[in-house]
Amino acid sequence: MNSIFQKFLYNVRHSMSTHLSVSILLMAVPVFILALGIFFIQSRYFIRKEAAQHVNSVLNTTIHHVCNYMSAVRTATNANTWLVEDHFDPHSIQGVTQQIVRFNRHVNGCTITIEPGMFPSYDHFFSANTTHTGDTTTVTTSEKSYYYHKAWYKKAKETGQPCWVDPFQDNDEKTDEHDHLTAKYCKPLYNKSGQLIGVIASDLSLHKLSETIKKACHAFPESYYVLVNSQGNYLIHPDLTYTKGRTIFTGADPNRHSDRIALGHEMTAGNNGTMHITLDGRLYHVSYSQVPGTDWSLALVCPDSNILKSYHQLLYIIIAIIAIGLLVITTLSHHIVSRAIRPLSQLVDTTQQIAAGKYDEFIPRTNRDDAIGQLQNSFATMQQSLNFHMGGIRHTTEETKKQNEELTQVTKLAEKALRQKTEFIQNVSHQIRTPLNIIMGFSQVLRESLTSRRKGVKSTYIDKDDEIAIISEAMRHNARHLERMVLMLFDSSDVGVFEEQQIRRDDKVSCNEVARESIRHTQHYFPSILITMESELPDDICIQSNRLSLMHTLRELLYNAAKYSDGKHLTVRITQTDSTVRFIVEDTGTGISEEEQKKIFKPFAKVDDLSEGLGLGLPLAKRHAISLGGDILLDSSYHAGCRFIVEMPK
Repeated sequence: MNSIFQKFLYNVRHSMSTHLSVSILLMAVPVFILALGIFFIQSRYFIRKEAAQHVNSVLNTTIHHVCNYMSAVRTATNANTWLVEDHFDPHSIQGVTQQIVRFNRHVNGCTITIEPGMFPSYDHFFSANTTHTGDTTTVTTSEKSYYYHKAWYKKAKETGQPCWVDPFQDNDEKTDEHDHLTAKYCKPLYNKSGQLIGVIASDLSLHKLSETIKKACHAFPESYYVLVNSQGNYLIHPDLTYTKGRTIFTGADPNRHSDRIALGHEMTAGNNGTMHITLDGRLYHVSYSQVPGTDWSLALVCPDSNILKSYHQLLYIIIAIIAIGLLVITTLSHHIVSRAIRPLSQLVDTTQQIAAGKYDEFIPRTNRDDAIGQLQNSFATMQQSLNFHMGGIRHTTEETKKQNEELTQVTKLAEKALRQKTEFIQNVSHQIRTPLNIIMGFSQVLRESLTSRRKGVKSTYIDKDDEIAIISEAMRHNARHLERMVLMLFDSSDVGVFEEQQIRRDDKVSCNEVARESIRHTQHYFPSILITMESELPDDICIQSNRLSLMHTLRELLYNAAKYSDGKHLTVRITQTDSTVRFIVEDTGTGISEEEQKKIFKPFAKVDDLSEGLGLGLPLAKRHAISLGGDILLDSSYHAGCRFIVEMPK
């Protein structure tokens, strides 16, 4: 006992701090990791939100630059319009185109086309054009009707308002033959009487515009700008092949590129917003907005990996924080726990000395109010109580020793009496069995004699033979009854109990076969009884049990059912559950009253005191079933007779 207590104290002393530290870690670490995880997840949302705001801000700035760039072209054109209207002659018109191109670096070219028939000295048509390529400025005039078919001329003339025209609005413009696209700002010209006299158009190089916005505004390392018109044609794209006739819808599969198609519809409709799309298997964040004064839409396309770059870097920081945090939590928890249980370790040392037999060891009291202080004071009180009661324990021990000696003598006498009782029951069983066998033998001889006489003797002896048969049957009935009582006496004896405790439950018992054998045994005693068997189990289903004990249980239930039922409706059903096999014995008759149901499994209890038997059948059957790991139950919900259920484990 002392060694067990010392081992317990040793384990408490050497493992409690570790256990408490681990317990603290098990509570603190999940909370710590959960908090960091929530922070990590939320940071993704805030980083993406901040990045979206940054992209929108950069896009707005870019739109402002584009507007300034276009405003410079528009201002240069509008500022020189009055010169054409006030000095309406071919020479002045050429000078205006040169002045606009020469003094405005954003203007790549300027064309003034006069309405047909305005200058009689020319062949009906007149146009002046100035272009700027590199360091060279070229001025040309034309008397052909080429310009009159251009979309920028027609649009300005029809609307009567200044407008922007992109190169894809001219159906005859072969944009795929040019390296760079040019948009035009066109404005109708009127004389003092309000008559349309021509259209002035200034060229804006979309390539220069693209270079300008790339230098001025940059959101992320791999981000780029896309400018499309109302039909979805690319006006600006980092890949120049896209500006040669391709649209945002080109090559888009509605099933696989629905996001790109949706973006195209948003941009061509002139809407503003943001969207996530997948291009070439990569996720992009797109922010788009309409360019004021045009039907163009500018989009800033940013790879999602660039936006979340800081988020991915944050992952390494989180891992480092988790590692450092776990180290700090582990160190602090171990230090705090060790310091808190230090008095407990001292108490363990003292109690170990007391457990070793040194009862003079003194356990001091403490003023601490926590659980450890209360424990130490309790041990001190316990030590005082032990010292106080030690003398009484010694006296009680001596008295107990004397009583044990007397009890030993009484036990020996009781064992002797028990052996004598068992020997007596065995002797009685033997004395009864011998004449019983003789009676059964004579009964069999009488039956055989009766059978032979009925075959060879005339009918005048039938009545006498019937009387002999009745006597023979009575002898067999009493012999069987006597035999059952002998078996019950043997089972109820100590030898029967001992043998039942020693039985082995390793027989492979077929459920259906043991039921059939029990039925055959019962019909041997009650030939006129019809017993029906219903089974849900195949014949090859077996359980591991003791075949003889299980058969005794079923035979007893069938014997009672055949004896006390109406003798016509006796059924054996075999069913199963997930863990058990059920043998249900059901009969039709008077049944058992509710008052009697409470004591049918008690030894020597009988429904009728005048009936045959010792009142041991059902108690012994239940004992057999319990010894096999099962049980016998009476179904109280069945009122047409009796229904007993034997449950055996699979």
